[in-house]
Amino acid sequence: MAEDIAARKTDPNTLSNIEDVRTTNIDVDIAVDFSSHTFDGTAKLDLLILKDGVSHVVLDTRDITVNKVQDGDGSDLTFTVGEPVKAFGSPLDIQFKTPLNKDATTVVSVQYKTSPKASALQWLEPEQTAGKKHPYLFSQCQAIHCRSMIPCQDAPSVKATYHAKVTVPRELVALMSALRVGEEPVSGDKTKWTYKFHQKVPIPSYLIAIVVGALESRVIGPRSRVWSEKETVDAAAYEFVDTEQFIATAEELCGPYVWGEYDLLILPPSFPYGGMENPCLTFVTPTIVAGDRSLVNVAAHEIAHSWTGNLVTNHTWEHFWLNEGHTVFVERKILGRMHGEKTRQFEAFGGWHTLQDTIAAFGETNPHTHLVPSLQGIDPDDAFSSVPYEKGSALLFYLEILVGGPEVFEPFLRSYVDNFKYKSLTTAEWKDYLFSYFKDKVAEGVFDKVDWKAWFHTPGMPPLKPEIDTTLSDACTTLSKRWREAKATELDQFNADDLKDFTTGQKIEFLSQFLLQDPLSLDTLKAMDKCYSLNSSKNSEIRFRWYRMCIRGGMEEVIPMALDFVTEQGRMKFVRPIYRDLYAFDKAREQAVERFKQNRNQMNIICSNMVAKDLKVSE
Repeated sequence: MAEDIAARKTDPNTLSNIEDVRTTNIDVDIAVDFSSHTFDGTAKLDLLILKDGVSHVVLDTRDITVNKVQDGDGSDLTFTVGEPVKAFGSPLDIQFKTPLNKDATTVVSVQYKTSPKASALQWLEPEQTAGKKHPYLFSQCQAIHCRSMIPCQDAPSVKATYHAKVTVPRELVALMSALRVGEEPVSGDKTKWTYKFHQKVPIPSYLIAIVVGALESRVIGPRSRVWSEKETVDAAAYEFVDTEQFIATAEELCGPYVWGEYDLLILPPSFPYGGMENPCLTFVTPTIVAGDRSLVNVAAHEIAHSWTGNLVTNHTWEHFWLNEGHTVFVERKILGRMHGEKTRQFEAFGGWHTLQDTIAAFGETNPHTHLVPSLQGIDPDDAFSSVPYEKGSALLFYLEILVGGPEVFEPFLRSYVDNFKYKSLTTAEWKDYLFSYFKDKVAEGVFDKVDWKAWFHTPGMPPLKPEIDTTLSDACTTLSKRWREAKATELDQFNADDLKDFTTGQKIEFLSQFLLQDPLSLDTLKAMDKCYSLNSSKNSEIRFRWYRMCIRGGMEEVIPMALDFVTEQGRMKFVRPIYRDLYAFDKAREQAVERFKQNRNQMNIICSNMVAKDLKVSE
């Protein structure tokens, strides 16, 4: 069974008949209604028939009301909406007028209305925004949420171009994961404005994205703007000044940037991820706007996705590591070229610790910790973790060393992107290409020592740890060891100067190491805060690790700070582990559950659903 998953092309997370029919283009016309929290829309899909005798197309939907379906001539087509299937929504089965044969093309046009509870969409009231005057809307379609926003073949192997018209209140701005191609007033209605978009590069549905709000932009490079509310846009422009250098460095590694523009959107705090690689318009969390550009490696990650993920895409979510493992690997290559190879090695060192922490949380025998997991009947959100990111990147790091270093492996990376651009692939296809590119190495037996089964299909940590240079991490390790070994009478040996030469990344790594050990004593934690003023830090990554250390160590006075932290922002990387730690702390459990219940309706639905499972809170 294991090898079958590596080669498996059938998609367990779609209800669509993607083996029979493929969407090649989508035209959407959406009217955004903030009063009802719904879209009234029409989605016109251009379809290519893949085999003879195909009589219907099945589209993915979730909580969508379908009003009418027509063909390209405007004739009504017969359709049925099936019963909901777990997390996967309801199949929309559309019958063609006559069966169609291979290579035929046809059009279906679906008139529909979304639900206020559409999982792809978060509607914010004015008081939830920085400006406090206007409502705000944003989408998050990865992994299988686009089906709640647009009836579609919601599978990453189906790539289509798209055109869109979005009508919104006149005082607001609409943006999408596409090039802006025009805007105009709505004839006969002075309160509305229509924006037009075109995504010329075929993309999977999970990369369709929309945002509507009181947005402004600032130019930050020859092909880049940063967008946000006016209250935060200038700070964001300062933070992301290196964007063009990130893009140019990625082009050196992976080939030309094909998307035209590369803009960044700083979202309100409830956005559940660090970033989302929506083409032409990366979505990012405000938690990385630290004021000192210390956390902008998230931007390098999302830029790297322009090649690994967006251009070359995992065939199904079981092969998610092909997106994320490669992207982490390229992200660190970018940082290494910009800041030195020791920086890349340092980031890899921290990533290994992140992987250790994640696997400890899941359990080392949990099948979700396979690099290529089976997702049969499983919502991909339930399996989401750092495993495909860090275990995948570790495999590539190891293989690079094995074949002879960056000068040998980087040309393979570029060739891989060029060969599979505009396509999707499985893990087996990736491995086949690796072996065909390095056929001389295969003949020499270089890959014989790789335990592919252990890497792909075994839970827990990888079978080996790649050799990582620890030059920049040694100081972190030495200081953390001193703290762990210090007796109560020796805590006065530490002072603020311990960290004076540390970068922000080194401070984060120093704290991260304590999360892999037994909790520190209360006295030690209090002494550490007295030395380093950690309770007053504004850096989200530092706060995250520090609060976790304190909760694990039983420091009750940190509970209110931790609860405020998981309330003021909704990034799942931070929110879920802290809520889990609070739940495990008997003196915090009741407060954590109560705060979650109070705040649940303000959270993004993806995050709130996952935290509810963590806290064992029912609907």
